Amino acid sequence: MITNKIAKKRRVYISLMSALMTISSLLTCALVIFLVVYVLAKGIPHITWELLSTKPSYIKDTIGILPDILNTLYILIATLAFVLPLGVGAAIYLNEYATNKKIVTIIEYAAETLSGIPSIIYGLVGMLFFCQFLGFQTSLLAGALTLVIMNLPTIMRTTQESLKTVPQSYREGAFGLGAGKWRVIRTVVLPGCVDGVITGCILATGRIFGESAALLFTAGFAHALNGFFEGLTSAGATLTVALYVYAKERGEFEVAFAIAAILMVLTLIINLAAVWVGKYFKGRRNI
Repeated sequence: MITNKIAKKRRVYISLMSALMTISSLLTCALVIFLVVYVLAKGIPHITWELLSTKPSYIKDTIGILPDILNTLYILIATLAFVLPLGVGAAIYLNEYATNKKIVTIIEYAAETLSGIPSIIYGLVGMLFFCQFLGFQTSLLAGALTLVIMNLPTIMRTTQESLKTVPQSYREGAFGLGAGKWRVIRTVVLPGCVDGVITGCILATGRIFGESAALLFTAGFAHALNGFFEGLTSAGATLTVALYVYAKERGEFEVAFAIAAILMVLTLIINLAAVWVGKYFKGRRNI
């Protein structure tokens, strides 16, 4: 009798928890679908070729986001050029070379702390250090270096976790064949975890595309059309900063929703690319 009551209560509890989890999942999916559909429905009708291929003209009273698109690409290239060698190199050192566990623990704790700091604080520090102390002024280069600090923990931690997935027997086998430390890392370890490295890179790319708070203080609001090297030394607005300017400062909500739709599509593409690349390289590794 008592056993039946306990079993009945357990079934009720399991059914209740299953129902709660199902409702939570449905609400989450509904919220995501609503957000994506709403932004795309409000933004896609306002995306035109003129908007994408011209720069703003106050004389003709026209709006174009070509400088903002190029500034986004410039700051993406500059950030990845700095953060990838630093992040991957730091992960390799911590996982393959470092022998003092206390130092490794301190560095890992510092990286986790950096990843939790609000981006507005990064912007303030970047403005004081890169723009003023180092004399870069308000520029895309200052914004890129600020984003390097922001994304360094992501690249480092994802690479480090990927390095840990490579079996130790692979390293021992390569050492047994007479290979040196760096040769083992370059020819055995890195090819075995390249999927995690690329996935972390793509996720960092998504964060670079979506960052605005840190760039408000460091990269500026300019909509000038410049080349790559000239653009890095000049102030420039990325797509996220331009969205803020058009929505908050100028009240151009149609343009703001168009930029939001573009960013939404880019984010979806980046997330799908991360999933596809991870599966592709995992499949190659298992062959």
